[in-house]
Amino acid sequence: MSELQEEQAPVSITKKNQHLIVYLLVGGLIAAAGIFGYTELYQKPLEAKAADAMYVAEKYFANDSSEFVLNGDGTSKGVLYIIKEFSGTKAANLAKYYAGMSYYRLKDYNKAIDYLKDFSTNAKQVQAVAYGSIGDAYSELKKNEEAIEYYKKAGTHFPEDEAISSEYLFRAASFLELNGKNDAALEIYKQIKQDYPKSEKGFSIDKYINRLQVQP
Repeated sequence: MSELQEEQAPVSITKKNQHLIVYLLVGGLIAAAGIFGYTELYQKPLEAKAADAMYVAEKYFANDSSEFVLNGDGTSKGVLYIIKEFSGTKAANLAKYYAGMSYYRLKDYNKAIDYLKDFSTNAKQVQAVAYGSIGDAYSELKKNEEAIEYYKKAGTHFPEDEAISSEYLFRAASFLELNGKNDAALEIYKQIKQDYPKSEKGFSIDKYINRLQVQP
């Protein structure tokens, strides 16, 4: 390679690097603009429309009008429409909770399980109730192992809430006892006594512990 070529090579490489940096910056700006446009022009308006659609359904849910919650009242849409039309929004996620709970009230336990399993939230108390309701639905279907699993899940999801945690742990222990798993049930009863002595279940838990301890 000549001296001229040796001198030109770094310059050529530097220019390539500069072009690459420019392309990356431009690409980053385009991506950022796309994300901003998607959020501001599509996602936020969609979230607002979904929240508006949820308003009437929430009122019906508070009044235990499960059919109206699910399918609307002929004027306002129900949560099944919201789940379908506003997929990916916060309102559609919450609609799955309302759908699951409404199907449970209507004794359609399989659909209740499907929708509640598809729901998730960072609100730990609500999530614990969702898990517990799945357990209730499984218990209605006589699927005891699954019921116990979800009662335990509900009872340990948010230990700070003594009422919710002790209630679902108690249900898990009761089902274990009904299925002849007394040692496992006794362990959970003792857990309630230790962790939630001031809860409603904690006040009366000694009689359940004593009954199992005195059994041969």
